[in-house]
Amino acid sequence: MAAPTKPTIPWKLRVMTSLLSLLLKASRRSNGTVNRRLFNLFDPQLPPNPNPIDGVTTSDVTVDATRNLWFRLFSPSASASAATLPVVVFFHGGGFAFLSPATTTYDAFCRSLCRSINAVIVSVNYRLAPEHRYPSQNDDGFDVVKYLDENGATLGNVGKCFLVGDSSGGNTAHHVAIRVCKEKLRFVRVIGLVSIEPFFGGQERVESEIGITQDPLVSLEVTDWYWKSYLPNGSDRDHEVVNVSGPNAVDISGLNYPKTLLIVAGFDPLKDWQRRYYEWLRKSGKDVEIIEYPNMIHGFHLFPYLPEASQFLSHVNHFMVKQLAGS
Repeated sequence: MAAPTKPTIPWKLRVMTSLLSLLLKASRRSNGTVNRRLFNLFDPQLPPNPNPIDGVTTSDVTVDATRNLWFRLFSPSASASAATLPVVVFFHGGGFAFLSPATTTYDAFCRSLCRSINAVIVSVNYRLAPEHRYPSQNDDGFDVVKYLDENGATLGNVGKCFLVGDSSGGNTAHHVAIRVCKEKLRFVRVIGLVSIEPFFGGQERVESEIGITQDPLVSLEVTDWYWKSYLPNGSDRDHEVVNVSGPNAVDISGLNYPKTLLIVAGFDPLKDWQRRYYEWLRKSGKDVEIIEYPNMIHGFHLFPYLPEASQFLSHVNHFMVKQLAGS
């Protein structure tokens, strides 16, 4: 039986991704800046809610007001003591340039993640490019982890901590994991990393980037714009933050890099870079599991009406239970 040539997604999702693509395109200026006023008109933000919704309460915690660094805390309302629960530090996607923990889609996703895995979720509001280029996002992510090391005992069990990120957030999670390995933290212990369709790349044009053209959210034109707005001026896509397994990759062979679950979508133009990441982790002597959803597109996990989104949550839950049992 021949493999499908188009992703099997409902018309509702096709319409939503097309509309989002148009909004993002209109918000990305050709000079490399972002029309934030326009984008924010169509990016509804939800406030935190201390009252349980679907079994989850939320609050916002400020880490550094001078750079608008904060996180949204998701806690299961039925838990007798949140301090005993594992902590998941989550980094949202958006090409390093868009969205936040308060974005409706990400608020709903983290709420679902909190409920399904029974963990405290720390969803990081990092600074956005191009106003704040690399390494601002990684610095912010690591500083939230340091904040948890100093103040997190009342929020959850930071000795059983996971890093999770999707798309560009998956990239950030990887680099924060490396920083954690190199720093001496007192209480935080990262026991697992979930990398959800991470945004990696390189100077080379890989087969999936060229051949998969059905996803307007991560086309070559779009991803090139994101990298250009994110990287330091004068850098190319073989920079260590982009091509994590390439010629300038950080050597992690001697680091206690966390066990990793890698999620790949079959119709994601980035999937060949993600597979290279998988092979690089293995060659570096790290424990990594890959799960591919062959008929899905980039970002499928954010749409709860897809059967594969439920399967994704089950896989994440299984991975975390396994890591917790061995910790």
